[in-house]
Amino acid sequence: MKAKIFGEHDEATIAQIDRCVAAGAERAVLCADGHKGYAQPIGGVVAYKEKISLSGVGFDIACGNLALRTDATRAQITSAMEEIMNDVVRDISFGIGRTSKIRIDHELFEDPAWSLRPLAELKKTASAQLGTVGGGNHYVDIFADEADRIWVGVHFGSRGLGHKTATHFLKEAGGRDGMDVSPTVVSDASPLGVDYVAAMTLAGRYASAGREAVARHVVRGILRAQVVEEIHNHHNFAWREEHGGERYWVVRKGATPAFPGQKGFIGGSMGDDAVIVEGVDSPASREALFSTVHGAGRIMSRTAAKGRFVKVEGKRVRMEGLVRHDQMMRWIAEKGVVLRGGDLDEAPQAYRRLPDVLAAHAATIRILHTLTPLGVAMAGRDVVDPYKD
Repeated sequence: MKAKIFGEHDEATIAQIDRCVAAGAERAVLCADGHKGYAQPIGGVVAYKEKISLSGVGFDIACGNLALRTDATRAQITSAMEEIMNDVVRDISFGIGRTSKIRIDHELFEDPAWSLRPLAELKKTASAQLGTVGGGNHYVDIFADEADRIWVGVHFGSRGLGHKTATHFLKEAGGRDGMDVSPTVVSDASPLGVDYVAAMTLAGRYASAGREAVARHVVRGILRAQVVEEIHNHHNFAWREEHGGERYWVVRKGATPAFPGQKGFIGGSMGDDAVIVEGVDSPASREALFSTVHGAGRIMSRTAAKGRFVKVEGKRVRMEGLVRHDQMMRWIAEKGVVLRGGDLDEAPQAYRRLPDVLAAHAATIRILHTLTPLGVAMAGRDVVDPYKD
């Protein structure tokens, strides 16, 4: 059995999805934004019977996208974008190891799954981190659509809770860390598998609650607007689904569920348009296991974009990477985006163009709205993202 491949990919990424197939998968898909990940490629979709891939879900369990359409208009906020983005980074914590600036009480902390190892010892920290955005490619963006309606979009996952949960279960399962390794697959009926599913599900609730808290604060607390529509998806998760009359655990890593009529929010890079899409029913959709891209997809590693550190006369010095800061800022300025934070590893030049990867999935989705970024907030320079995937 070969994976269904959308778009063009390098040999290393294809080798990863092939290893997932060899590890006991029944079906597999590689979306057009695919690139190497930890054991399973980003953009990879793998279906198992009575098994689940811990490394397939990955370290940032339930990373996902949320878009809120508001009743605000472009004309109402354009002149205030500098102040609005200042308020975003004032009110919301970006970066690693941060605690939320806004206290969030949530019923998810009553979930009995908190009694599982290692969740019990993570609960206090998770409570303090709920509503923080993190580093890497995680963001809070403000967009205008083709009708000049304002949207707020966010992208992040389960933060330290997800990373430490994944690390614990991978270790318990004897999994190997790294990219060029076979995925760690366990029986869903084993004690470890049962506990993992419960922990993953809780991390999913946690990630959803964090995205909702951040996005709603931007809409109500900063824009002083109301929410009109909400579109919310995980893209690092495992779902119990039926395809072709068979039941599977479908593990999507960096891939958006796109069942017929299901809407999704897909971001581009920091200076590019994003889209709202809807899944359609077609032969290609069924081959794709009703999955599509989650973003534009990297074309170079973070290190390649930023440059690597070397020692010069006993000091750590960053060598120049493939993207220069002036190039990144020129791109952002030409797009008219108000940027807070961000670094060369997240520059538009480090990514594919979103229309190209969407075109490869044209038979599986329809584009409902195109969102033009007005403001982008991310963690600042030299913030390392340890949460992987």
